[in-house]
Amino acid sequence: MANRFGVLLRDARRRAGLTQEELAARSGVGVRTIRRLETGSGTDPRIGTVTLLADALGVGQQERHDLLAAADGKYQDLSRESPAQDGAEAVAVPVEHAVVPVAGPLPAVPAEVSEAADHLALVIAARLRREEELRRLHDPFPLPVRWRGAPARLADHWDNICRVPVGVSAGPLELSGGVGDIASTYLRVPSGRLVVLGRAGSGKTVLTLRFVLDTLAARTRGGPVPMIFNLGSWDPTTTPLRSWLVQVLQRDQPGLAAAAPGGATLAAVLVDTGRILPVLDGFDEIAQGLHRPALETLNSLSMPLLLTSRFEEYERAVTMVDVLTSAAVVELTDLTADDLGGYLPRTARRLAATEGGGTATAWDSVINALRHHDTARPSPATGLASVLTTPLMVSLARTVYSDSRDRDPTELLDDTRFPTPQHIEEHLLDSFVPTVYGQRSVPARAGNRGDWHISRIRHWLGFLADQLDRQGTSDLEWWRMGGTLRDSTRVLLVTAFACVASLLVDWLVFTPVHRLTSGMTFHWYVTVVDGLVIGPVIGLPVGLLYLLMVVRKGKVLEPTRVRVRLLDGSGRQPGIRRKVAARFVAGALGGSIGGVGYAIARAIVMAVSPTLAIADEPGAIVRVILVDAAFCAVVFGLACGLVLALAAALEAPANLTTATSPADLLAANRTTVLRLAGLLSLALALALAFGGLAVTSALRAVVGTVPWSLNWSVGNGLLVGLIGGLSAGMAYVVAFTAWGQWLLFTRFRLPVVGRLPWAVGTFLDDAYRRGVLRQSGAVYQFRHARLQEHLAKTYRADR
Repeated sequence: MANRFGVLLRDARRRAGLTQEELAARSGVGVRTIRRLETGSGTDPRIGTVTLLADALGVGQQERHDLLAAADGKYQDLSRESPAQDGAEAVAVPVEHAVVPVAGPLPAVPAEVSEAADHLALVIAARLRREEELRRLHDPFPLPVRWRGAPARLADHWDNICRVPVGVSAGPLELSGGVGDIASTYLRVPSGRLVVLGRAGSGKTVLTLRFVLDTLAARTRGGPVPMIFNLGSWDPTTTPLRSWLVQVLQRDQPGLAAAAPGGATLAAVLVDTGRILPVLDGFDEIAQGLHRPALETLNSLSMPLLLTSRFEEYERAVTMVDVLTSAAVVELTDLTADDLGGYLPRTARRLAATEGGGTATAWDSVINALRHHDTARPSPATGLASVLTTPLMVSLARTVYSDSRDRDPTELLDDTRFPTPQHIEEHLLDSFVPTVYGQRSVPARAGNRGDWHISRIRHWLGFLADQLDRQGTSDLEWWRMGGTLRDSTRVLLVTAFACVASLLVDWLVFTPVHRLTSGMTFHWYVTVVDGLVIGPVIGLPVGLLYLLMVVRKGKVLEPTRVRVRLLDGSGRQPGIRRKVAARFVAGALGGSIGGVGYAIARAIVMAVSPTLAIADEPGAIVRVILVDAAFCAVVFGLACGLVLALAAALEAPANLTTATSPADLLAANRTTVLRLAGLLSLALALALAFGGLAVTSALRAVVGTVPWSLNWSVGNGLLVGLIGGLSAGMAYVVAFTAWGQWLLFTRFRLPVVGRLPWAVGTFLDDAYRRGVLRQSGAVYQFRHARLQEHLAKTYRADR
């Protein structure tokens, strides 16, 4: 197996025009390792190594499968045993409505990977069914979203789409259909690559929901899992598509960050072996200037996918680059007056029975005007007719007028109040939030402070929408909700919190414990001074490390996905040595600074205390401080460095398979962080206590007697360690974890300045249940990009 892998790797490297040294620099795999792999010497490569090499080489999906199959017999490519895959190029001319498989058999994988795919399918199906319920897509029935074939200039040749061999011509496929046909329409495309185009609000996102649910309903165990990925957060110039898919998978399903057999994560193996069918929603939402590289990247891959986009943005990208290789393209059509007549009246209350036995509703006169207006001659219904052609605007109209008892939809025909279609759209968008919140204050819930007035709700939602616009994304991630802050402000807030936390620990824990254990007389001013000088001892080093390790590197702390592993047999983690070394250096630096600060603080407390003696001569005072500072720098530095290094060595991906929503991920992260902080606090307390004793004993063995200040007892060390461990643990949570940053910058700061309510989590969940927000894995998104844009614009206008 290794020899075949070596041949494949060498051929791929030569096709890419790379030397072994260049491949090593690009992949991060050692050149000696690459040389051994190509010559077939040594052990078979790990799957993680194969993944790095495949990414660096930019190989296609099939070639990646071949490399994985050659690397490990457990990943044998079963498609080689099946004539269906090899015979795919011999497909006859497609027959209309014939259902053909989009791909041959998938490579075999270990049971853990197959089970992970099956679990993922169940989780996605449950979440999307709830999403449909909250958005009332089946109440009373789905809107008739339909599509037809897009202009030929936007699609690839039918010969490529149908995968026919050279010399055989393929005729066009009949791909027209309705919302219930999307899964079967996709199966009629032999290449497995379909693009869905439409205007803003035309139903693309609803269509992806239906596609995923229908595909999952027909899925067999171990088969591909369709999953929606919002392309707005992808930067194709910095992150390969495969790496980005893995990142999003691990963000939304933290359990998939666990290692699979072979070294790679479960998420990486699922993507590499074709067990994830990407549904790439929102090609138009990619940042300006990135559509060209995005389309070029998609064309370099052969993986099956379903892509959605607004018509204009996709057409522009195709004009600049080329069509999406082997992709069929369909275009969503507008809703008709008959569609509206069959839908809107059934969403409204019955007013009275008609002579024919039917039921009159508030929509009847509006529908009648829409059906009979003359498109060639402007009328009051002309503007409304052009607005109510998309499912988004119809659903907004249904919410604003069918769900409200005091609103009359005939006002939409007032061309004096609404002279243009844009005025009607702005009115519907502006009325949506007050309608879903009942046009009144929302009663206080547990954790709320007072009622939520509708004006404040709109202000809070507008702030969130404006933040997303500034970040250039539609993903509302709770760990990035802290608002736009200058780096200096962030460092000052973290430092201040660490100082205050250390001060409170000193006053509330150290003082009573020390008084009980020592029997010394209590002096309140000594306690005050002690707390004031101890606060900066912890706060300043933490602020410095936060500046160097987080702020200066431009890092955004993401949810912790680790558990402590002892003897669980999970194996050595990739890059663990570098991680341990970096943690040790950082901990030693911060601990040494804290140790020097502690020595100075102790001298200050001794100077103001009437019961603690210190030398009277300035020279003696300086010598005492220097000796203490050197001793404490060594003890604190080693203790902090070893504790952080131990934490890095014991970290492993957490089993958080139940964390499938923003609230679940937040709760899981909180539990993980508190457990880890508690363990580190205890370990640091013990390390300071016994580390100081060990250093003192070593000095006695070398120099004999030591200065009185270095008489470090276990009791004294435990007390100092208790204060240092608790203070450092609290500071670590706020400075170096996503949950701590959420607490400081979102949960505390934003309510203080009036940007969000105090019950932030409750507010977001309430907005989700009311249909203002939707869930996309572990993040929230606004119901539609148009709603986000409108709220952000209104927020900026009101400031």
